[in-house]
Amino acid sequence: MSAETGLEPETGERPNWSRWVVIGGALLAVLLIGAAIGMFATRLTDGGPSASAPGAGSVEVGFAQDMSVHHLQAVTMANWARDHTTDPEVKQLAFDIESTQTDQVGRMKGWLMLWDQPEQTTGAYMTWMSEPMGHAGMAMPTSAPAGGAPMPGMATDAELAKLRTLSGRALDVDFLQLMLRHHQGGTAMAEYAQAHSNLPALKQLTVSMLASQGAEMDQMKLMLQARGAQPLPAP
Repeated sequence: MSAETGLEPETGERPNWSRWVVIGGALLAVLLIGAAIGMFATRLTDGGPSASAPGAGSVEVGFAQDMSVHHLQAVTMANWARDHTTDPEVKQLAFDIESTQTDQVGRMKGWLMLWDQPEQTTGAYMTWMSEPMGHAGMAMPTSAPAGGAPMPGMATDAELAKLRTLSGRALDVDFLQLMLRHHQGGTAMAEYAQAHSNLPALKQLTVSMLASQGAEMDQMKLMLQARGAQPLPAP
């Protein structure tokens, strides 16, 4: 099983292994482009390389590290749904999520490279979210949520394993439920970073995230309703 994605490699019905090489190369290219854009945008908007870079433990570094992990699970689930659903609407949604969030991961990894920070935290997730949540008036948790999910909204290993066993309508509903909850958890993180950071590039990215994920959440709720299903409890 892959440590990064939580999903095991496909076996059995994919005769053309070279297709995965092409897809992997395309995703790497998008990540690299996103990283370059992220580095360039940060240099332009935040005073260039001589400006003081965010340090370890800051909202900016913590958000870039943790949201990259959060996004990569969404990319994994979207890739699986896109390749296994027979529903054109689900396939298009999965493609859109994969494309958008892969690009955003590239941007955040570009910032971390520019700031000379590791791509992942070496400690607990979400320790950068220790201040009150402004409009919500509550502190965000600094430990892993119950059930084995690393961060709010993320799927557990058991949920990912179940997703791989499904097909047809059951697959579509499970994917929509997991991804809607995933977006809800990510929204809280983006709102917190937007409220607690003064970095223009990060604020611009969180605005984009909140807009795209807000529209996708509305769409997924309608898609679940059309399929006779309900959302999972919010994280």
